[in-house]
Amino acid sequence: MDISILQHYWWALVSLLGALLVFLLFVQGGQTLLFFTAKTEQQKNAIINLLGHKWGLTFTTLVTFGGAIFASFPLYYSTSFGGAYWLWITVLLLFVIQAVSYEFRDKAGNLLGQTTYDTFLFLNGLLGTVMLGVAVGTFFTGGAFIVNKMALTQLNAPVISQWTNGWHGLDALGHPFNILMGAGVYLAASTLALLFVIKWADNSELKAKAKKQVAIVGPIFTLGFVALLAYLFCLTGFKADPTTGILTAVPHKYLHNMIELLWPAVILLMGVVLVLLGLSSQVFCKGKYSFWLTSAGVVLAVFPILLCAAFNNTAYFASTVDMQSSLTLQNSSSSYFTLKVMAYVSLLIPFVLAYIAYVWHVLTNRPEKEGGY
Repeated sequence: MDISILQHYWWALVSLLGALLVFLLFVQGGQTLLFFTAKTEQQKNAIINLLGHKWGLTFTTLVTFGGAIFASFPLYYSTSFGGAYWLWITVLLLFVIQAVSYEFRDKAGNLLGQTTYDTFLFLNGLLGTVMLGVAVGTFFTGGAFIVNKMALTQLNAPVISQWTNGWHGLDALGHPFNILMGAGVYLAASTLALLFVIKWADNSELKAKAKKQVAIVGPIFTLGFVALLAYLFCLTGFKADPTTGILTAVPHKYLHNMIELLWPAVILLMGVVLVLLGLSSQVFCKGKYSFWLTSAGVVLAVFPILLCAAFNNTAYFASTVDMQSSLTLQNSSSSYFTLKVMAYVSLLIPFVLAYIAYVWHVLTNRPEKEGGY
């Protein structure tokens, strides 16, 4: 098996994990409803009961997403996670306070009080999704780094990647595309959360409020996604020569990827159709399957976008200071042996997904506790 096939296989898996992560962020979106939708303690407890059994699935997928990148594309991991560490540490801390909040929110005599933990959950839901979207946006906008693989021979400083500014990832917040990506991830999470509440909440007043809000948030999410696609297709990307690996700038590179590969564009179109079908079925009909239709649409829409960040000889993490330092599938992946061994291990993924589906079913039908999670 050619190493190029393995590199593309693993990027496809990373993209799929990223798409599933965006879907599971409905838990974070639901946490923002503690202040945006719930008005009484009973309604807050209803939201906590719905989400409290599922936040672990989101966190596990996030860790798996990072682990898959580390194992298959270690140079990206060391460059981004090692250099843009303030961006990633912020994401990590926002998810840590989520775990702490679910654990101690309802404990008698907790030190900080329930309102503080609710605020932590809200911050994780809002800032956590936005910052994660900003981090994913750097797949397309890159960062200010330089790669020198010969540095491994320098015993006093064997560091391959070095960043040329002191922002260490926070400069990603200054790029409009990254902000738009962060807003898009939050709006997707919020929309799915409202649909989730509508489908499974037992509180009729809470469901009524969610139905009114999804009629507003849903269209905003749709328009925001269209704006994100328009911006993405206008971006200049870097194309690597298949033989020499030399990179050249290509205007509208990601649009070219969709057109030249074609099948990602078909998947993207399917995703958009499912999102529109899911939202319209909720707004204009009873919407029995709105959550699942919209969720499937989000996964199918995000997956091809992430694919096109690296497929078709594209630099998926561009250097804004040295074009030739930009990372591609070819120059940043693990060895052939590592990729091949992990490819066999990845055959267990369907069993993991089946387990997640089983856990979802069991926890969704678990009786709620009085007074919160």
